[in-house]
Amino acid sequence: MKKINFTLIALLVASPIFSQVKPGNDVTASLHLLHPDYPVPYGAMSEADIKKVLDRVFSYLDAVTPAQMINRQTGQEVTDASTFDTAYGIKPGDFRLTAYEWGVTYSGMLLAAETSGDTKYNDYVKQRLSFIAKWVPAIQKKVADGALKGNYVFRQPVAPHALDDAGAVCAAMIKATRRGVNNDLRPLIDNYINYISTKEFRLPDGTLARNRPHKNTLWLDDLYMGIPALAQMGALTGKTSYFDDAVKQIKQFSQRMFDKEKGLYMHGWVQEMNPHPMFYWGRANGWAIMAMIELLDVLPENHPGRPFVLQQLQAHAKGLASYQSGSGFWHQLLNREDSYLETSATAIYAYCIAHACNKGWLNAKIYAPMAMLAWNAVTTKVNDKGQVEGVCVGTGMGFDPAFYYYRPVNVYAAHGYGPVLLAGAEMLRLIKGDVFKINDGALQYEK
Repeated sequence: MKKINFTLIALLVASPIFSQVKPGNDVTASLHLLHPDYPVPYGAMSEADIKKVLDRVFSYLDAVTPAQMINRQTGQEVTDASTFDTAYGIKPGDFRLTAYEWGVTYSGMLLAAETSGDTKYNDYVKQRLSFIAKWVPAIQKKVADGALKGNYVFRQPVAPHALDDAGAVCAAMIKATRRGVNNDLRPLIDNYINYISTKEFRLPDGTLARNRPHKNTLWLDDLYMGIPALAQMGALTGKTSYFDDAVKQIKQFSQRMFDKEKGLYMHGWVQEMNPHPMFYWGRANGWAIMAMIELLDVLPENHPGRPFVLQQLQAHAKGLASYQSGSGFWHQLLNREDSYLETSATAIYAYCIAHACNKGWLNAKIYAPMAMLAWNAVTTKVNDKGQVEGVCVGTGMGFDPAFYYYRPVNVYAAHGYGPVLLAGAEMLRLIKGDVFKINDGALQYEK
């Protein structure tokens, strides 16, 4: 006669999980039917569910990023750009319209319009980029006349000083131009790309670099701050030199900073250091993989550098997959599970992995469920106001783990909004015409 472990049965019946299973003659045979207690939604979201999240983020951003010039002394709106005066300034909002984070946000809005068919996202981009294009010439004239110096309004598009000032916004402006959303941006685009191509500091081999905090320093972030703009300019003009430069950056950053064993990039590289600081920061790895995604989107199929970029994307995606947490998030330091779970990196990976699956660059049966799990995790961090929680604030290059472990998170860290828009927009594309199913308790993707 089979012995029954009554203690085990009592514990199982008393548990809330077991209460969801109908009792049977053989308790152990029913264990596989127990419902796991997932910390995030586990399953496929509908198009309507995804759109609700996107709309919530949109409504918040539309309300808190006014595109208005005001007289700061009177508070009154000014509409005539020819009257620009040093007393003028942009009406205060939660975020800066020309910051690199907002370049990512504009790109996210454009993609949301493309995949959802909702034109309000394009309208958001058109209104704000046209606002910038309207006022910049008047400000440039004041600068040329010597009437403006220092940190004046719209300094970034007028006189970029770093890749952060130029690359992400330039890429978004080219996308808006190529899609016919805006037709007044070419002077700004040319100014931005001239800075990236001819003025940004580079190593002797042409690698985009910085001279802070140390001389001859590479920041992984700069792959995104440079490559998408170069790639989009190649697509806009047809000049292969832009594609060549973008591919060169992927190769030369990867040679110095990609850890083949882990499948991850380290955040910083300092020529004078040996060894280099070995910290695998989540969002910087996001900028890297997103730069490759954006390059592959427009890089000609016959470009000799395309196979390398594709192979590097696949190697990086494989590495990232091995570090995804059980809740769907990735950690602030990817290989350190005691560092906190971070939203912006997770959103970037959700977008990039879903996009690569949609393009056929990654095996969707393997990677699409990973992207869906990541997206589900991200949705738990979009609050009722449409703010994105759990986003690490701006972060320099660190030389010890505590620097990364204790970086604050804040809903006003602008880095989270563009990635969430991109991720949701790409998930809309992923689920259209395709099916996610729960088979034997596991989320699976069926083409």
